[in-house]
Amino acid sequence: MMPEHDFGAHMEFPQPDIEAQLEALDDRMTHARSAREKSALRAERRRLERKWAASLSAIERVRMARNPARPQTLDYIAALFKGFIEIHGDRRFADDGAIVAGLGYFNRRPVAIVGHQRGRSTRERLERNFGKPRPEGYRKAARVYELAERFALPLVTFVDTQGADPGVGAEERGQAEAIARNLELMGRLTVPVISCVIGEGGSGGALALGVANIIVMQEYASYSVITPEGCAAILWRADGPEKVAVAAAALKLSAPDLMAAGIIDQIVAEPPGGAHRDPAAAAKNLGAAIKTHLARLSKLGPAELRWHRERKFAAIGAAFIERRSIASRADIE
Repeated sequence: MMPEHDFGAHMEFPQPDIEAQLEALDDRMTHARSAREKSALRAERRRLERKWAASLSAIERVRMARNPARPQTLDYIAALFKGFIEIHGDRRFADDGAIVAGLGYFNRRPVAIVGHQRGRSTRERLERNFGKPRPEGYRKAARVYELAERFALPLVTFVDTQGADPGVGAEERGQAEAIARNLELMGRLTVPVISCVIGEGGSGGALALGVANIIVMQEYASYSVITPEGCAAILWRADGPEKVAVAAAALKLSAPDLMAAGIIDQIVAEPPGGAHRDPAAAAKNLGAAIKTHLARLSKLGPAELRWHRERKFAAIGAAFIERRSIASRADIE
């Protein structure tokens, strides 16, 4: 069961007018007298929900992904896995709360689990460095990757970070090397790897948990090489809302954009208004996606799994180059 929180239904939609319409429909359904009337009102509600989802801009999707009430890694672990045993420390320097890592059971099958954790209260966010991992966090993740390989355990990761910690201390302790080692380790694993983008996936901080056979992404999550704010600062040396919104649109960071580009493999539906409005339903949908893909990947042998992962990421670059080539030829003609 998804743990109880003091958030959820009270969170608002980005568009207050649609929120008001939905509330009015809910009130009418409560007082509807006939089954036919209720059915018509439910259909109208679904239409409004689809309209709301289609009207979201890129920056509104980013705000949805950053919603502080959105379920995080530990919420999904509690809802989907049994007997979770968390592993702490990198055996070199310290423990990093921004990375949660350990072993548990998914549908009675032992699996390895790694994910980002942002925290909610001010104290927890500070303890978890706002979900921005330091080198010791990535080395802790690497410990679990190696355990997964040694004991032939499927690996499930949860991506939710704006990026790796950019501080001097992190750089002094080998931030780049730690991320690079995670990329290399995930690339050569011979076990099924499923990565779930559950919030905001940014930069190498996300990719260090994202080299997977299958990447699923929740409907209102975002996944990009950089945050819109960072992109705007680099391109225009500005951080105003207008430039940030332009950057968000240009980055093509939404689930539909990434699905069209062949970067992710499935968009996981969220409850109307976002995962925070019904965490249990969001967990159920995500669990169903993990179950389906894990069953398919389990039919592949160790060498096939590694080859499948290598082919997947090679195809992303090839598809991009082919699209650019076609566009260039069209411009010339």
